[in-house]
Amino acid sequence: MSTDTLTPPSETLDVVVRHRELQGTAVAVLDLAAPSGTPLPAFTAGSHVELHLPGGLVRAYSLCGDPADASAYRLGVLRDPASRGGSVAVHQHLLEGTRLAISAPRNHFPLVENAPYTVLVGGGIGITPMIAMAWRLHALNAPFEMHYCVRSAQQAAFLAELQNVPWAHKVHAHFDEVGDAARLQPAAVLRAAPAGRHVYVCGPSGFMEWVMDEARSAGLQAGEIHREYFSAPTQAVGENTAFEVVAQRSGKTIQVGAEQGLLEALRGAGLKVSVSCEEGVCGTCACTVIEGEPDHRDAYLTDEEREANDQILVCCSRSKSARLVLDL
Repeated sequence: MSTDTLTPPSETLDVVVRHRELQGTAVAVLDLAAPSGTPLPAFTAGSHVELHLPGGLVRAYSLCGDPADASAYRLGVLRDPASRGGSVAVHQHLLEGTRLAISAPRNHFPLVENAPYTVLVGGGIGITPMIAMAWRLHALNAPFEMHYCVRSAQQAAFLAELQNVPWAHKVHAHFDEVGDAARLQPAAVLRAAPAGRHVYVCGPSGFMEWVMDEARSAGLQAGEIHREYFSAPTQAVGENTAFEVVAQRSGKTIQVGAEQGLLEALRGAGLKVSVSCEEGVCGTCACTVIEGEPDHRDAYLTDEEREANDQILVCCSRSKSARLVLDL
């Protein structure tokens, strides 16, 4: 057991790793609790917390526990070979007994609790927010089904507990190794679901795009399809050009070069912006746009939010207009 302490920054919660276990082949499942044992702030299904890790890293991970249980926050972190340091730091440093700082829960992936029917689809580690949603739907006695898609049973985390939850009969596991017959057929599932159904999907970007395309082909409307990326999907972007950004509240005007990122320029001018994923998927760095036209390069904002042109994720996006005024 480790007793290492990671120094918490301000405006965070101090927690300790109460329990840790490795599930599947590379998923660390952690229970984070208050050192005093007192209840943690309540969270809603779909929420995440940001972990403040060694080396100044801040990374967001979905909560996968029962929202009715405030004794601990549960999360699962896949050790990703392509990690930019976050998952590796979790696996190496967050041992039982380690204290660290986390953000309060935030929810950018909320559950529509009064939907007539809900279909939850998790690809790999994308199952984590779906577990919290399933607990909440069960508590509401709301009809739902869950689909867990993974390459093999050996790689899958949470299988044992999903076989023993009170809603286990609503869980359908799909293993690629079994063959085509066992794989998820999203359009068929959604066509068979009652009218007014909503679908939630999280997982690798290609998997999510496939599920969402199938949902649209099954007749679901945009407001009935909900997604949360945990890595940025590949997308075509335009040529980078220089532009001017005005931080209105700070009274600063900053030149952003063609080879410079917006976040880099803001930091260089001494402006502090909260960031987490730095890939445009978590929404932490969203800023209000007062004037100008953003060049959206994130995977977080919906099409409707992009068209409104009143928000920008500064970690990855730029400006189409020569001048961009932000509420910073």
